[in-house]
Amino acid sequence: MTRFTLIMLLFGVGVGIAQKQVDPNKPDEQLTKAEAEMRIQEWEGKINRLQAEYQAVSAEVQRLELQLSEVAQSIRRCNEEIYALLGVTEASVESFRQRLGVIEGRIRQYRGLSDEVLAERRAEIAALEADLNALRTEKVALLPEFYNRIIELAREIRGLYREPKVKTYTVGTWAHDRDCLWNISAKPHIYGNPFQWVKIWQANTDQIRNPDLIYPGQVLRVPPPGEKTPEELKAERAYYRKKYLEQQRKAQQTAEAQQQSPAPQPQQPKRGGE
Repeated sequence: MTRFTLIMLLFGVGVGIAQKQVDPNKPDEQLTKAEAEMRIQEWEGKINRLQAEYQAVSAEVQRLELQLSEVAQSIRRCNEEIYALLGVTEASVESFRQRLGVIEGRIRQYRGLSDEVLAERRAEIAALEADLNALRTEKVALLPEFYNRIIELAREIRGLYREPKVKTYTVGTWAHDRDCLWNISAKPHIYGNPFQWVKIWQANTDQIRNPDLIYPGQVLRVPPPGEKTPEELKAERAYYRKKYLEQQRKAQQTAEAQQQSPAPQPQQPKRGGE
């Protein structure tokens, strides 16, 4: 067979195959019987290929699931060995996980607050840090699941601390402003509570020796509102004790002065003609 004859033969086969292909855009109702059979065969071939691909994928999924199950069992055995080494149980680990999750949730809440609010809640943040430090002392904290996580949470808590802005008040005159620590503390934009006066006193002991004496023009630092500190309560009790003793001393001096003063002599009646 010559090369020309072979080329013509291959060309003829290709033309024959091309003639047997059905136009994919031709509607089904316009197909001849032979064309319809060919289209059905095409679809059956596609279905067979898809089924073969599905079976191959299913087999791969089963292989991966089996591999995943083996890995999970290996991890479980490894965790059991670590739990035994640390002397903890799966229940204690789950309890630790939940408590740590609560701390994480509170940190997320604090992250959404402004600097001013964070400064006012320093005590709450300190309590949250103490809770985390308490968890760090437990053996469960050494597990790989928690170790780096706790370190990151500690860093986030430290980043929540904000220094409160120093608020000041300039003392006015008594005649115009009626300014004393009691009245200043009662002002709505200060505390709105006169019983908080001791906080202003203790924040300004460098310029207030006697809390009953303040002077116009003094610029006083005003601490953030809140519960009185132990130092403030101690200073307040000492102040009122001193005031009470002074009142008792003055009352005693008044009583002694009255006792020492001579009683008035009664006047003698005048005689007639005098």
